Amino acid sequence: MPFSAAPRGSFPNMIKLSVVVPVYNEEGTIITLLRKISDVVIEGVEVEVIVVDDGSKDSSRRLLEENPGLYATLISQPNGGKGSAVKTGLRAATGDYVLFQDADLEYDPADYTRLLKPVLLYNADVVMGSRFIAPEFTRVFYFWHKVGNAFISLFFNLLNNTTFTDIYSCYLLYRRSLINPDRLETLGWEQHAEILSRCLSGAKSLYEVPISYHGRGYDEGKKIKAYHVFAVLWAILRFRFIR
Repeated sequence: MPFSAAPRGSFPNMIKLSVVVPVYNEEGTIITLLRKISDVVIEGVEVEVIVVDDGSKDSSRRLLEENPGLYATLISQPNGGKGSAVKTGLRAATGDYVLFQDADLEYDPADYTRLLKPVLLYNADVVMGSRFIAPEFTRVFYFWHKVGNAFISLFFNLLNNTTFTDIYSCYLLYRRSLINPDRLETLGWEQHAEILSRCLSGAKSLYEVPISYHGRGYDEGKKIKAYHVFAVLWAILRFRFIR
């Protein structure tokens, strides 16, 4: 098996983690990313990797089909955007926990050990990876992105009485039973805020851990823009009161 964790049931607290990987035109990184996931070994954890190809127009799908040993499930669908791919992946997930993984190598699967530590030690319901609490390294990126991220996190914390430092990190890990994917209403950048907000209605134990970050520039394919913040803020406000 590409992921060399021990079989489910080998440890008293064995858990299964579903890693959802949305893919759109990531031929340059997707196989490297999946190999990085396969190199991770975490005692007491079984992993299923669910890859959703969202209508890629490059060689991503061909590369995935040529490497079936690097994932448990491959789903191909017409292009519907990342939010649509996320919902598709969540419907296919069977793990106790879910973790989102972008295919562009901005986030390193080597950090899975950190993300899962609060789960294995404290039975955490939600674990957020933060780029701002003493990571091993963080690529210097756009100033206004950091300001915007800090403002979004502050707004979320004020409404939800939490202390997250980085709510728009890709690495959101949560107990799968907290979210019914068919209830998710958003498909854009604001979907992340909806998922985290809905998690809080049933979560009792929340943690944050440091992760490393190798962000891409716009010339390297980065897609998020400043105007996306308005939809995100509206989603934070809306789903604070509609769980």
